[in-house]
Order: sequence, then C-alpha cells, then structure tokens
Amino acid sequence: MPGIVIEKSKNICSFEQPVTTLYLISQGRVEVQCPGGSYQIGIGDVAGICEICSEIHFLTYTALEDTTLMPYPLTSMEALEDLLQKRPGIAKLFILSLLRQFGAMIEQASVSEVGSASLYRRLRTDCDLYAGLCEKHKVPSRIPPEAEEIPHCLEDSCDEWLSKYYASLQRVYTGADSDILLQEAGLSLGVLRKGSLDLNKTYRVLEAQAQYRSQIICCYYSQSGNDMFDAMTKLYYRLCQEGTDCGELYNHISRMLRLPEEYDIPPEAQATVRTQAFRRKEEALAHPEAAQGAGEGSDADILQLLEGSLETILDFAGLDGDKEASFREHVAHYRATRDKNSTDDECSRLRRVLTEEFYLLYTEVFERSLSVPSLPVPVRMFLYFGYVDEALAGEDNSVVLYRLASYMSEPGQMNVYTFYDWLMAIYDGEKNPSRSELDEDYDDFVYLQKKRNNLSAAEVSALENDRLAKVRYELENLFPVANKVTFGRVTTYCPVFTAENMLKDLRDSFVTPEKVGGALAMLKAVDFSAFYRETIDYEMSQAMNREPIHVEYLPDIILMPNAGIRGSLWQEIEGRKRNSPSRMILPAFYMENLDTAMVRMTGEFRWEMCKRIQSGRWNDVSEPSLTSEYFDYMQFYKKNTELSKDAKEKLQNSLVRAKNSFREMFVRDYVTWIMYESNGSARLNKVARRILFMYCPLPASMDAALEQNPMFSELLGRQRILSGQRVQKLGILRQKLRNSNTPVPDCLEQEIAFASRKPEIS
Repeated sequence: MPGIVIEKSKNICSFEQPVTTLYLISQGRVEVQCPGGSYQIGIGDVAGICEICSEIHFLTYTALEDTTLMPYPLTSMEALEDLLQKRPGIAKLFILSLLRQFGAMIEQASVSEVGSASLYRRLRTDCDLYAGLCEKHKVPSRIPPEAEEIPHCLEDSCDEWLSKYYASLQRVYTGADSDILLQEAGLSLGVLRKGSLDLNKTYRVLEAQAQYRSQIICCYYSQSGNDMFDAMTKLYYRLCQEGTDCGELYNHISRMLRLPEEYDIPPEAQATVRTQAFRRKEEALAHPEAAQGAGEGSDADILQLLEGSLETILDFAGLDGDKEASFREHVAHYRATRDKNSTDDECSRLRRVLTEEFYLLYTEVFERSLSVPSLPVPVRMFLYFGYVDEALAGEDNSVVLYRLASYMSEPGQMNVYTFYDWLMAIYDGEKNPSRSELDEDYDDFVYLQKKRNNLSAAEVSALENDRLAKVRYELENLFPVANKVTFGRVTTYCPVFTAENMLKDLRDSFVTPEKVGGALAMLKAVDFSAFYRETIDYEMSQAMNREPIHVEYLPDIILMPNAGIRGSLWQEIEGRKRNSPSRMILPAFYMENLDTAMVRMTGEFRWEMCKRIQSGRWNDVSEPSLTSEYFDYMQFYKKNTELSKDAKEKLQNSLVRAKNSFREMFVRDYVTWIMYESNGSARLNKVARRILFMYCPLPASMDAALEQNPMFSELLGRQRILSGQRVQKLGILRQKLRNSNTPVPDCLEQEIAFASRKPEIS
C-alpha cells in the first residue's frame, strides 16, 4: 500500500472533520491536541483509532515533522472487523496504539484535575483576601457573582479502575500470548470499540475541566470588565492613595498578572492590555480634578481651562485603571496619526478599538453624571459632542464647543434633544427607550429576559421600572448604530470629535431647535399632512359620531454627539402606539443642507408609517395606499403604457442607483416632490406625480398657482372633489350638532380645516 507524506505543521485530521480513514504512522511524529493539553504519537501508532465510534474527530492531529502515513479507509465496523480478521498484525498495531493513547489521555486528565484544583484554590484565596481588605477598610466588595457560583470541584471524573485495566491490557497484548487473542477478530474489534468509547468519555472529562478552568479565568479577566482584576487593582489604587500598606495585595495581583501567560484568555477580555496598563499606572495614580467654567472669558482663558481635558473626563468617569490607561494610550496614538481618516489596516484597527472604548467611557460618564449636581464643562462637551481632547478637536473648535456646552438650550424644545438630554428624558421617565436594530423595544427585551431567565413577577416588575436599565438599553442599542449612521462615512468612522471631520464652520453646522423648527416649517408648508395620524377622539366620540379625525405628532429629533453628513428615520412610532411621535436622528453638527435632510427623513417616515398602518397588505394594490400603489408602479413600470420609453429607461437607471430599493426610490421622488414639483418645476413622470399628489397632498394655498399648470390641473380637480366630499360630510355633522344645541368640538373644526387642506401651519 503506498504511503502519503504530510509536511511538518500540517494537520492530518482536525476537530469536527468526519472520521473516514485511519492513518498508521510509518515514519515521523504527530502531536494530538486535546482540551487543555496534548500528547505525541509516533511510528506504529494510528491517528484516528481512538475515534472509531465517533462520526467526527474530537481530536486534532498535527505533524511535528515530515510524516509518512499508511491510510486505512474506515467505511464501517464490518469492514474494520474484516481487516482485523485478515491481518492480525495490523490488529495488534491498532490495539496497542489505542492503549498507549488512552494512557496518555488518562495522564492528561490527571494533570488537568490537579491544575483545576490549584486554580480554584488560588481564586478562593484571592477572594478571601480581597473580601477581608474590603471589610477592614469599609469598601464595598466587587467580587463578581460568578466567582461565588463556581463549585470547588467537578462531579465527573475518570474512573480510576480504567487506568489499571488498560495498562493490564497493554501488557497482555505486548506479551507472547497475544497471538491467540488476535485470532479472534471480534475480540479485537470489541477492545477497539470499548477503548474508543472510554477514551471519548475521558475526552469529555478533559473538556469539562478545561471549561471549568475557563470559568475561573473569566472571574479574573472577563469581557464585561466586572472581574477580580478590576476589583483587586481598583482596591490597590485606592489603598495606595490612602497611604495604606498594600504589599500582600500587590503580591496576589502580581500572581494574577501572570495568568495571561499561563492560560488562553479570550481576546475580548483584553487581559494583556489590562495587565500592561496596570504596570504603567502602578507608580502614577490619577487624582480627580474639576474643570468648571461658564463659557465666558477670552479664547486663551478657555484653552487654559481645557488643558488636560482627557484627564478631566477620565477622572470623572472613574474607569478601571486598565481601561483608563488603554483609552489614554489609544487617544495618544490617534492624536499622533497624521491621516486620521486613512483606510489602512492599522488606522482602521485603531479607530475600531477607540470606538469600543469610547462607548464604554460614555456609559460610565453618563451613569456617574446622575449623582453629580454640576458637571465639569469638558465632561459636558464629551456628553454633548463626543469631545475628548483639545488637541484632537483643534483650538478654535475647542473654544466653540466650550461656549456651546456652557449655554445649551433647555432640552426638548421643538422636540429636539441632544443625546445626553435624551438619555436623561428616558431616565426621568419622560421617554421610553428606542427600538433596537432588530426592531425590539424595551418591553420585548424584558419579555425575552423573563422567557430566557425564568424571572419571577417581582423581578420582571423591577426590570420594567429600572430607570438605569432603560438607559443602558438605549446606550447599547441605539447609540452605537445611530452615531455611526449619522456620521455617514462608515469606513472612516470614529466617535471621537476631531478637527479633520469638520467640513463646515462649527457655528453654521450646529443643529439648534430653531434650525430644526425652520426646516419643519418649510416642509409642512408643502406637505401639511406629513405628521398627521388618523385617530378617534374618545372623549368626544358621541358628539363626533365616532368620526375619525387627524392629529399631528411631530417627530422627536435626537442629536447624536458627532459631526456628520446624514440624517435618518430611526422609528416611525413609539413602541406599539401608532399615535405617538416618530424618532429621527441627526448629527449635532450637520455638514449638509438641513432642509433637505428633514425632507428625506420625512419621506422615509411616510413610507414606513404607511407600511405600519397597512401591515401585511402594505404592497397589496387591491387595498389602495401610498406603498401599495408605489410598489405596483415600480414593480410593473416596464408594462405601464402611461410611461414613455425614455421614462422607463430613466426609471431603470434610477433603480440601479437605488440598489433596487423601492423605499429608496420613493424617498428620492418625495424629495423631488417637495423641493421642485411643488414649485411647478416638473421633474417626476406622470405616474409618480399622481401617487404623490394623492397621498402627499399640497395645501389649498397652493391651488391658485397649480391650476395654471396643465400637469396639475386634472389632479387638482380630482383632489378638490375628494376633499369636498369629506368637508361636506363633516359640515353636515357640525350643522346637526348646532341644531341640537350641542357645542361643536374643537377637534371637529380642526378636522374640517384639515379636510379642506387648510390646517394651521405651526
């Protein structure tokens, strides 16, 4: 049988690959990797013999040098038994290899068990020392709850008798009388199958022990940062600042610092970075400072107050030493980077790390701000604008940001909120958290927590009313995505405010409630019904004869802490309440035209709101609606006889640019409708114009100009008929109320004005 050669460091077979072949080693050495360790096999051993009862490999075999293998296909147990019957010599090699490997695996299990016990004792010793010091110095203990839940040992372990049993079998099969046993192929197959099953069980024990050690390591270094490293180093910093002898604690921390070298720790825990940061900060502990200001004084005075802004923000946040040092290091690296918007791997990686750390810092700063009556101005600049460092922002920009942060308007004016004010509104119970990217709101989140974690009714109630949990939900689900969306340049995104991202003057680009109000007024002067919802006034339902009315719900505008180029609709309603404000997101500093952004976001809102109202029939043309008719128009435009050949080609090209998104096509047509068509400048084809004229009607004040244009006269006539029918019906109801001496509700007068296309434009 010809052999095959496997080069050094190449895998022969890997974990979870199907078991199809046994490989007899005729030359070379192979490393067998198992949970928590490895062992070696060589000439005369068989790769895969331990796994004949498994459909897939649970071990990985790697050549330590150029290795020659003799392959034996493993198609079935019957085929293997036939091979053992015909070739007793091969049977002996197979059995002895399995027995040797079983011995090696048992030895690994023994070493693993000792290591697990030792690691557990270390954890308990560290926890006891830490708890004792916390009690002595009146410091709240921050031992992670996972550390208390870990058992002192595992229930499953290898059967002790198996070691002696297989050692005895190995002596028998190496003895002179083994030939007698090998004549019985059924016996040989039985030894191999039982050995494979027992070895698989030993593997599971090893796997459980590796997971057990991993649980213990996670108590020291976890992705969340709530771990023993954080607790012990933070206590060390505090005791050092108080002048307390920390020798014993430092010895335990030093031993903890070696864990990343001894064990595999998930990179998300940033163990190496954190240990290095501790060593750097060991001799230089930070002291909190307050940078107060009122926005007055010269530019030079303000710049002097802003010196060391990064340290002011970090000291206020009270981050763990490792996280603080890591963020400081990455900011310094970013500051030194010549092209901060470079797309090379190193710069992209730096921005990615900074982004993750920025969001963590933002959460810590916000939560700390809840208990501090007066925030230092650099901290307010950070919360409002993403400002971190005066050198990154640039001197001129830093001064402007300082003055803006010192004189911010009251939150919620014209439904405009900075992101910090929006979080405060959620914390104060004025607003509910936004939906996540997966379209789940906070109620859905609570329900899932109840379902997954079997929470009691009391726990569910507590979670539903947990103000901080609601804020954290917003920080985790809305903040990262919305901040990136509004920034607009996805490939170079970094939430840290830098001068390089400013494409316009700060003062001109700063989004204020007044600017938003002006953009909304411009929009509503054309599309007066954009934010109206159909509802029933239940207080006046008897007088109104349950006649539906339209009520306006202006959107909440959330200003994300960045300088960006894009606005977007986040959600069309709040929760499941159709009669509630939509939510739109904009950067705090908008680099483009705000009027156009507002029109575009309103187009997105109109599309999504119609889909929400129509539900599953949003694209069913048998039930006329904005989305169903526009969907039908786009889907069958090639067969539409109302469209010319040029119009169809133009539509085809536009669809390609819109990536075949009908929603995007509608939004673009809506922008054209508001910005151009309403002024009499023809840009749309007749089908699109008809749909928009029907579902995004223009106010009656524009009729005089429109009826002079033949493109609009027919549409306007049809609109007047429909409007007149509605007004007539409502007028009859009003007259009926007057005849019965019943006061006419204000909502009826307002509905008549709405139906007449003469609403009050606020």
